Amino acid sequence: MSESQGHRNLEGWTHIYSGKVRDIYCPTSASTHSGTDTFLIVASDRISAYDYVLPTQIPDKGAILTQLSLWWFDQLSDLTENHVLSTNVPEEVRGRAMITKRLDMFPIECVVRGYLTGSGLSEYKESGAVCGVALPVGLSEASQLDFPIFTPAAKAKLGDHDENNTFTETVERIGTAAHELRSTSILLYQRAHEIALQRGIIIADTKFEFGKSAETSSSEIILGDEVLTPDSSRFWYADGYEAGSVQPSLDKQFVRDWLTSPASGWDRTSGELPPALPDDVVERTRDRYVEAYETLTGQNWQ
Repeated sequence: MSESQGHRNLEGWTHIYSGKVRDIYCPTSASTHSGTDTFLIVASDRISAYDYVLPTQIPDKGAILTQLSLWWFDQLSDLTENHVLSTNVPEEVRGRAMITKRLDMFPIECVVRGYLTGSGLSEYKESGAVCGVALPVGLSEASQLDFPIFTPAAKAKLGDHDENNTFTETVERIGTAAHELRSTSILLYQRAHEIALQRGIIIADTKFEFGKSAETSSSEIILGDEVLTPDSSRFWYADGYEAGSVQPSLDKQFVRDWLTSPASGWDRTSGELPPALPDDVVERTRDRYVEAYETLTGQNWQ
């Protein structure tokens, strides 16, 4: 079956939800999705930017995200449990899907920044801090921080903007679990940064999502969703890195840059939907996803 903007009909599975990129299914045998302890998560080729799902897809993107996430889950498995149960999925979605544990997810995106850029840099210029974390004076675009910082965001409904929070606000929102989310997120980032740097990639920042098992009373947090992909992270080339200037990237920043360039003709503030991506932007974006996968894993993309 060809990839489409919507979900697929999969024998044995019932579609229950679609996010910006992923479609979620529960076993058809389950009376309700709350009555199952497993989900099938399928990564589509959709791409989002500025809280919009774009009308153009990136070929192979969903498969790359899935395979790279699985690789990272393996690299980080000694640090925290993850939600993956199996990759024995229906043939139609093989390679871009995984069967996972059902988790009660924390409504927090656990963002870790090791370098200053993007919205973090903008906030720093205004206040000298990011999400309430005070930083030294004199930092600039792409400055490496002395220690990675935890800058959480409250997850918004589909179509709305996530809201950056201070750590105090996060504790008020989810309780003392925020302390474990912070320490685990920083630990995962540090391990991933070290691994990626050995392969020539800087992970400038990334986001993790965690939950608790929905089937037990365990308080252990479990890593879910995707992890350390070009959709959820900023990847820079280590070779040629220099603080003070915008770094060439191996992530979807290329799409964001095109959307905000005069070439797109799109005004983000107008409320209009973003335009379709030109063929060359699609091709070059796919190339970046493939390069990130191959550089990190050391494996050729099929």
